[in-house]
Amino acid sequence: MRLTADEARAFRLTDVPPDFIDDPYPYYAALRRHDPVHELAPGSIFLTRYEDVAAIYRDPRASSDKRVEFKPRLGDGLLYEHHTTSLVFNDPPLHTRVRRLIMGALNQRAIARMEPGLVQLVDRLLDRMGEQGRADLIDDFAAQIPIEVIGNLLDVPRDERGPLRGWSLAILSALEPAPDAGILERGNRAVREFLDYLERLIAARRRRPGDPDVDVLTRLIRGEADGERLTEKELMHQCIFLLNAGHETTTNLIGNGMHALLGHRGELARLAADPSLVATAVEELLRYESPLQLNNRVMTAPFEVGGRAFPAGTFVTLGVGAANRDPAQFPDPDRLDVGRKPNRHVAFGHGDHACAGMNVARVEGRIAFGRLLARYPRIAADGAPERDRRVRFRGLRHLPVTLG
Repeated sequence: MRLTADEARAFRLTDVPPDFIDDPYPYYAALRRHDPVHELAPGSIFLTRYEDVAAIYRDPRASSDKRVEFKPRLGDGLLYEHHTTSLVFNDPPLHTRVRRLIMGALNQRAIARMEPGLVQLVDRLLDRMGEQGRADLIDDFAAQIPIEVIGNLLDVPRDERGPLRGWSLAILSALEPAPDAGILERGNRAVREFLDYLERLIAARRRRPGDPDVDVLTRLIRGEADGERLTEKELMHQCIFLLNAGHETTTNLIGNGMHALLGHRGELARLAADPSLVATAVEELLRYESPLQLNNRVMTAPFEVGGRAFPAGTFVTLGVGAANRDPAQFPDPDRLDVGRKPNRHVAFGHGDHACAGMNVARVEGRIAFGRLLARYPRIAADGAPERDRRVRFRGLRHLPVTLG
């Protein structure tokens, strides 16, 4: 499919064409070709070229504060409170304080300590799937891994983790370009239920702290050595953010990645035959089907992008999925290549706001893909997958397979 210039200029994220969710890449290609600095509405632009997206990520004038942008979409409820308090949608000083605390708990030593338990979890899931001979790779595998990992990081009791995935999906769905009333109602209810649960969890942890080297919640409660601590509201919303961010990225990385490999049997066989490729394969799968397709910034001063000048206050939507298929950066970008090097994708963002948990997601991906294909190299699709119908996040609701 090749869109005309007029079709590209008429494109709106709030009213995408029926086939966009299943395959957005022809639309991104048309925008890069005909209208790479695309006006979505007065004062709002959409970027689809790699260099433009990377430039905004690096620009100190690009703010992640979403208070102005989210107010008309989310109203004054708990969704607005959450999404304007969490790490990802804030600038310094809150962003700096929270990121420093989280990164201290997600250093390389902490990730290395996490790996044996992650291997055991993945093997346990594979054993369970093997007993049936077929599985839904989302429900039975991809979605289970991050819930356990983040649950362990926050030391959430295992028998209390059941609601976490549902809360996460409801809260993040409100970040779509045009959430309807039902999405907002479910999202506000999920935040309320999550906050109620966290009040009890945090109170219990204050009474009996964990090891701050492995328990992120204890680390966030204790704060920094200089005495700087989060407020109670900030603390609870960062816990929600950790669960949501960790769940969404990893579930979609594994689900999208396996769907792509099942559609490219040569690359699947290549990876199964050469496990040393798993690290580059994870980077390529992040590029090829980016879990987060869109990101946003608001510019605090006049700026130029793509040779055009814009005023302060301009809202910029960053086409992450589009940038990661830009032929100016990635030769033959629509080809899946599990050995692709170099691969400077922007799936995790860039700069000070790069995903705090990206190295955790990479480890989860490497272990999940590596052990799955080592155990079941003849894995095959078992019916049509069901794609999540969101625009901002790209993932699957169900991916039925036989294990061979």
